[in-house]
Formats: sequence, structure tokens, C-alpha cells
Amino acid sequence: MLLGSQLRRLREARGITREAAGYSIRASESKISRMELGRVSFKTRDVEDLLTLYGITDDTERQALVGLAREANVAGWWHSYSDVLPNWFPTYVGLEGAAALIRAYEVQFVHGLLQTEAYAHAVVSRGMKGASAADIDRRVALRLERQKYLVVESAPDFHIVLDEAALRRPYGDREVMRGQLQHLIEISERPNVRLQVMPFSFGGHSGESGAFTILSFPESDLQDVVYLEQLTSALYLDKREDVAQYEQALKELQQDSPGPDESRDLLRGLIQLSW
Repeated sequence: MLLGSQLRRLREARGITREAAGYSIRASESKISRMELGRVSFKTRDVEDLLTLYGITDDTERQALVGLAREANVAGWWHSYSDVLPNWFPTYVGLEGAAALIRAYEVQFVHGLLQTEAYAHAVVSRGMKGASAADIDRRVALRLERQKYLVVESAPDFHIVLDEAALRRPYGDREVMRGQLQHLIEISERPNVRLQVMPFSFGGHSGESGAFTILSFPESDLQDVVYLEQLTSALYLDKREDVAQYEQALKELQQDSPGPDESRDLLRGLIQLSW
């Protein structure tokens, strides 16, 4: 996506059409469009030819962009789990790992980045009925690997609003749920994690359309992306007007939910009352 956005910027600066760019690399206009959106792999020769067309002659700048092309074609660590993942999810894992800020709302269950191993096992087992124990374990292992994003030195900021429904819906037995709620209390103390709970008592709220995640990246060339997971696919929205609506919905959820301290108190109360 980063390489594609930079190629688009260079093309537009020279006033070159996608059709002309495609002709220069023996490809179609739609191929250039997919390249600029980061939705296809990059051939080094194509990138070099496009840079020549766009008038990029400085060797340092050319090598930096060609290097991005090589990096873009290297499979991420998560691709080793592709046999147990739906085909749309590896894209999300890659974007999540590149994000500087992750904002999310969850209503069905605790967000994957915050799940304990026991809770994740219960969630995955429920979602992968009929799968082998080995496949379930591999899916859980991927989820735990993703969680390392939150504790490394370059960890992203993670702002999450959990609906109370996600905390009261049991996955696993009482000990699993108690462990999960306690884990939320502990991880919410991290400086890069802001966790809020939207309580039942508030009533209707701006998250009525369901769960969503907004990913923001450190590179100024990259637009924010909204991720919406569905039963058999996922949507990735990056149009400014779409992203703005989800940002507004999340802003209202954050404003209407108790703050982090009060939300931790709510979690402690749920442990005592329900689990």
C-alpha cells in the first residue's frame, strides 16, 4: 500500500494517466490501479520502468522504492498459518502489524489482541466447528503471536471499546471467564492501551452497526483503513468519507462510555457478580 501510494503520487505529479503508465509496462489501466492500491504483487522491473517514466533519476530515491517493492513481495510470518485462516484475514494481520494506532469496537467477544489463551481457544473452537485440534491450536497460536504487537518497544497505541455484552457472553467455563476479565484489567494498565466498557445501562449507542476496527499508519501517504469482518469475507474501507463516519462513531462510543479507570471498576464488579 505504501509503495502503491507513492507510485500514484509520482504519476499524478507528472500528469501521466493510468492508461499511459500501464502501456509502459505492458499492462492494463486496471493493473496500474490495483498496483497503486497495493492489491497486487510488484515486479521489480515494472517498478523500475514506472520510475523511469515518472522521471525519477536519482539513484538513492529509485533504490528506496525498488527496495519497497522487494519488501512488499516477501511473505509475512503469518503466511505460515494460511492453511487455517480465511483467505481475507492475512491482509488484516499485515495491516495490523504495520499500524501505529488501532481503534476498535467489539460486541460479540473480547478483541483478539486482548484474549487469553484459554478464552481464545474457546472462541476459536466455537467458530471452527469440525476442525481438528491441531488446526484450532494453530489458529490460537497465531492470535497469541499477534498479541506481541502490544508489548514490543514500537507497540502501537490500542484504543478499544468493549460492549458489556462481550464480557457477559461466556466462552469457556467460569475460570476461563474470570481469567479473561482479570487479564483485561491488567493489560488495560499498559500505557499504550486504552480500554473502555460500554455498559448495558447506557442504552442505544453509535455502535449499532456492529464491530469494526480502524487502522492508522505512521506513513503520511497511507490512508486510514476500516476493517469490517463478515461471515464469509471482509471489507476494507479507505475512502475518506467512509473512514470519517466510523471515526465519528468511535468518538461517540468513547465519549459515552466510562473512562478507563471506571471501566476497570466495572470489570472488577463483573468478576465478583457474574464469574
